[in-house]
Amino acid sequence: MLNYNSSIKEEREYSGLIVREIYPLMKLNLRGKSRDFLTTIGKNINMILPIEANTSSSSDNYTAIWLSPDEWMIVSNNIGNKENNNFEIEELLFNKISKTNLGSVTDVTDQLVTINLSGEKIFDLLRTGCPFDFNNFKSKKGASTQTLLTQIDVIIHHKEINSVNLFVRRSFSEHLMSWINDSASRL
Repeated sequence: MLNYNSSIKEEREYSGLIVREIYPLMKLNLRGKSRDFLTTIGKNINMILPIEANTSSSSDNYTAIWLSPDEWMIVSNNIGNKENNNFEIEELLFNKISKTNLGSVTDVTDQLVTINLSGEKIFDLLRTGCPFDFNNFKSKKGASTQTLLTQIDVIIHHKEINSVNLFVRRSFSEHLMSWINDSASRL
């Protein structure tokens, strides 16, 4: 596993907003198009991948976030082991998808940091640094989007009402947290 240095040292609380990192959280990038690909994924994670743009689907163990017509991110709903990033589901899917040329399975656990924002001022904060229109997004549990937040590429997943997960590349996470801390303190 990556020598892990977090940009978020502890949970931060602001007026109407709580910011914390969720780690380690398994994240897999899946790419494929065929019916066999979709069937194999569905059978092995007990969930149908979302096919509608900017949506997600969940099971007891995983959440699948739509990224493009042939790309998804599978995120574990459970915190993993900090000492080990070998995931059974990754090995299983790699053997059934990548090795059979149905598509690709890539572990992006260490590449992306997961920042959870919770509270009633989430969208007030996001609006200050993002061009995306959150009017419809904030009322749809499971909605997702890829956008820019303070000039940083992020994936935003509306996990549940008053709870949003941001997925950001590790190399930009410290800058993003600096912006979040500054902007949240002004809300």
